[in-house]
Amino acid sequence: MKIRTVLIIGSGIAGPVLAHFLHRKNIQVTIVERAPQLRSYGQTIDLRGAGREVARRMGIDAEVRSRITREAGLAFVDGAGHAKASFTADSFGGQGLVCDTEILRGELVDLLYEHSRRDAEYLFGDHPLTVTDLGDQVRVVFASGAERSFDLVIGADGIRSRTRRLVCPDTPAIHYLDMYTAYFTIPYQPGDGKWARWYNAGRGRTLLLRPDNQGTTRAFLSFRSSRRGHEELSRAEQQALLHEVFADAGFDTARVLRDMAQSPDFYFEAIGQVKLPQWSNGRVALVGDAAYCASPISGMGTSLALVGAYILAGELGSQQGHRQAFQRYQALMRPYVRNAQRIAPGALRFASPHSRAGVRLSNAVLGVLARPAVSGLIGKLNKPKADAIALPDYPAKA
Repeated sequence: MKIRTVLIIGSGIAGPVLAHFLHRKNIQVTIVERAPQLRSYGQTIDLRGAGREVARRMGIDAEVRSRITREAGLAFVDGAGHAKASFTADSFGGQGLVCDTEILRGELVDLLYEHSRRDAEYLFGDHPLTVTDLGDQVRVVFASGAERSFDLVIGADGIRSRTRRLVCPDTPAIHYLDMYTAYFTIPYQPGDGKWARWYNAGRGRTLLLRPDNQGTTRAFLSFRSSRRGHEELSRAEQQALLHEVFADAGFDTARVLRDMAQSPDFYFEAIGQVKLPQWSNGRVALVGDAAYCASPISGMGTSLALVGAYILAGELGSQQGHRQAFQRYQALMRPYVRNAQRIAPGALRFASPHSRAGVRLSNAVLGVLARPAVSGLIGKLNKPKADAIALPDYPAKA
């Protein structure tokens, strides 16, 4: 049966991209967002490989380039702020620890909304209470009291997806990596410069400071812990925990902890990956972090969201029925996702060492990798994970 209407749950990154490409296939799209307005906040993200190609096919690549943070690179520093290893934005061919297309999440979300709002119906401040697959359509009852039917429902509602329960109700989806991270914005200081600075404080603690293009600095505090449940604490309890964990960390942590209380966008999460045996069930499917979050550590979340949305839309517009489209979507995306989620043994311990000796070893190894001859050779020989997929062509329908 021809697909005419699709409800997308979530207006972050994957949702608007999916809406754009579905519209090209003459499919009517409604996007519902629980928040009362666009969630145009968040930290620095990057656009890599195939994700960047999807942006080009959307026609927004020039606008993305105009909004990049223009970060000079990433420096690993000691407690005195001295750089032990530095990687420019074009190290490893521009696809290294930082890439040459770094953009604030809020900037990208705003851009995607502006690019899709004329092609999709947006419903803010609402969410589905019930989603019932009737076989030939999906009946949705919204919190506002409205009831509507759609041919398909797609969950693009992030790592904590409520839609996911409809697809794999009895499958534990999130595989936690025993690490917590807080993201928030603090006032810029002249010493922040134009470089991102990564500081390993030992005991699995990390501080990352990233100056942005809006006159502020984005702060990340991460620590390793196997204890579960910190993400369920209140904001005040989470901030108290961070004060306790980072009390003696050194470097700029005192300033960061002080400014954290006044931050307008504090967010705390348990780092994890989403792994599911299937991304669809009947007329309901998942895309982006809801289906295959790779974790912020991978640097692949944005590219996965764009590529997944592009392929899902393309298959839905090309196949005779949704079942075959969903099967093709999963078959094309699964190897790309598997590659993005692969974490080398010991990588997390190397990135966030526990002992002082581990910090020194990490800095020493990074210092070698930062040498232009070494990084240049690696850039030539290594195919980035973000490029590890051949994007199909899906011509727009007249």
